[in-house]
Amino acid sequence: YFERATGADVRYSGVQDFAQQVVIAAEAGSPPDIAIFPQPGLAADLASRGFLVPLGADIEDAIRETYSASQSWIDIASFAGPNGTESLYGIFYKTSLKSLVWYVPENFDDAGYDVPETMEQLIALTDQIAQEGETPWCIGLGSGAATGWPATDWIEDILLRLSPPEVYDGWVTNEIAFTDPRVLEAIEAFGTFALNEDYVAGGVTGVATTDFRDSPLGLFAAPPDCYMHRQGSFIPTFFPDEVEIGLDVDFFYFPAYQAEGLGQPVIGAGNMVTLMNDTPAARALVDFFQAPISHELWMAQGGFVTPHAGANVELYAEQLERRLGEILLAADVFRFDGSDLMPGSVGTGTFWTGMMDYIGGAPAADIAAHIETGWRSANQ
Repeated sequence: YFERATGADVRYSGVQDFAQQVVIAAEAGSPPDIAIFPQPGLAADLASRGFLVPLGADIEDAIRETYSASQSWIDIASFAGPNGTESLYGIFYKTSLKSLVWYVPENFDDAGYDVPETMEQLIALTDQIAQEGETPWCIGLGSGAATGWPATDWIEDILLRLSPPEVYDGWVTNEIAFTDPRVLEAIEAFGTFALNEDYVAGGVTGVATTDFRDSPLGLFAAPPDCYMHRQGSFIPTFFPDEVEIGLDVDFFYFPAYQAEGLGQPVIGAGNMVTLMNDTPAARALVDFFQAPISHELWMAQGGFVTPHAGANVELYAEQLERRLGEILLAADVFRFDGSDLMPGSVGTGTFWTGMMDYIGGAPAADIAAHIETGWRSANQ
């Protein structure tokens, strides 16, 4: 569409080893005009080295006016340049959500359960289901070499619901330690679900040994092995083939604590459009990525969710994506998956293994102290 409208020649190149190739191209002096980063960390590094071009006040103002939770998206895409001055370097285009709970509506209807709208109601429902002799949750932390990562998503979501977003931001950069009482509170809040034998299918042993891909299957057993499964928007890939979303299975927003008054936060991920060569054509394409129509074109084709409040939600090709988009638009705060922002030795290392030790019975304080020691080593 952009090519037809402008006459520009746009050539797209997708590579599996993007993180390596974009650095090689930048250092060799032959970067692409535009690079689309799946994680902010690498973009921040290249911005600090002068390889990215600040987008300017006009783009920042446009995002502030048109994106839901706009300050979140501006903050995530703003980095310190080579002179130490912080600027906006990216536009988020295509996002995914993690703050979801999946359930089977027929099972809820048969049991007389209502979808909870607050965390307090979710905890009460969990206790009610267990008291009635049923199992509230399916949780599986298995993932081969990546075993433990689903627990980190739980903790990130809970931390953002128990503490202001500034605490979350400080935690993912280690300005706030893993041993901070607020972080420990989030870990132990996860434990109230995962460490209760009556709350999880297969008991605590099942949490530790069940693969995350198999974990939601308990929703579809007859009678159900569980009534709820917290996981991101990608998990339907592992549902039975005949399951129809919206009919056989559905989801609701992983709710916030009403008592905390922190609004509706959302954890997720997304792709960030950045400028590496400041040419008129590249600038025009960046402007296009900010415009509603570029989002609407992909919304209509499917496989796309956006926080752009100016895009017409009626153009979503699928009801699933429309509802995910509505959750994004209702969010007061959006934050990136925290473990993805941490050093690899922590976020995809000791954090994962530490959560398995926690499920195995180690105290949260001991686990946090071990992770904190590792983080300090990573920073040296």
